[in-house]
Amino acid sequence: MRTLITGAAGFIGSTLVDRLLAEGHDVVGIDNLSSGLAANLERALARNAPGPRRFTFVKADLQAPELVDIVAGTNPDVVFHLAAQVDLRASVADPQFDARCNVLGTINVLEACRRAGVRRVVYAASGGSRYGAPTRLPVDETAEVDPLSPYAAAKAAGEMYIRAYAGMYGIAPICLGLANVYGPRQNPHGEAGVIAIFGSRMISGRPVTVFGDGTAARDYVYVDDVVDAFVRAGRAPLTTVGMYNIGTGRQTTVTEVHRLMAAVLDEASVPCHAAARTGELQAIALDATKAHRDLGWAPAVDLVEGIRRTAEWLRATLDPEPGLLIGA
Repeated sequence: MRTLITGAAGFIGSTLVDRLLAEGHDVVGIDNLSSGLAANLERALARNAPGPRRFTFVKADLQAPELVDIVAGTNPDVVFHLAAQVDLRASVADPQFDARCNVLGTINVLEACRRAGVRRVVYAASGGSRYGAPTRLPVDETAEVDPLSPYAAAKAAGEMYIRAYAGMYGIAPICLGLANVYGPRQNPHGEAGVIAIFGSRMISGRPVTVFGDGTAARDYVYVDDVVDAFVRAGRAPLTTVGMYNIGTGRQTTVTEVHRLMAAVLDEASVPCHAAARTGELQAIALDATKAHRDLGWAPAVDLVEGIRRTAEWLRATLDPEPGLLIGA
């Protein structure tokens, strides 16, 4: 299978690259490296050394006109569209930039797919923000779409454009509404990813900040499970289309995440508290029954194991002499 991945140097995108290459597929990865890391693709590029060359990286912005030629030259069977601006606070501070990345970028991907005759598009939607503040949890795909931030609105707009292109041009899209994804390669210095942020601060001996009172709850889903959902969507029959929640259905508070990470790292960390951030929800959890029924997908890695794996990666990445800080 020939595949193209936007956002290929991101933590989800690069993990998807590795999975597809391991299964023998040809992969073209696109990223402008504004937030993705070239280092995340070292394993993929190393696979080309013994041959045959099955991975190609193209540094390009999704809004660039040449995207049409890149997609046409690749002639992919599936386009996985993961590239996005994902910082909620950045979307509040500069909603126009957020819209250029997440709306205009998605339109350009769709135009490129239309002109190249690509039918299967798998889109990384935001399951954690598309439903607003639902009164019943876990929430399923029949709930009202109610974005409460510029980021949520832009990601939902991407879904709407994808549906329009499906109706007009016969594109067969699957939108995966992702819960809070975590795991190795997530940027521990960014604004997204509380598990990576907490772990990196504990390992580095820095204070941990909890925004709000710690009762805010999220549905945390491990990156390998999310990648499995993308792979299943990519190989599903073209008659399978629509929106699918990808989450565990379980709520975990920020306080509990802090406790679990501290336990794994054997740290007696006491968090500082700051005011809750504008646009953030109090609680969300996703019902993924539909994904299980149509895609055969279910999460396999529980939160404790996922945090342990993430902590191991953080140790190797951040602590040059493991053991000096942990349990000291």
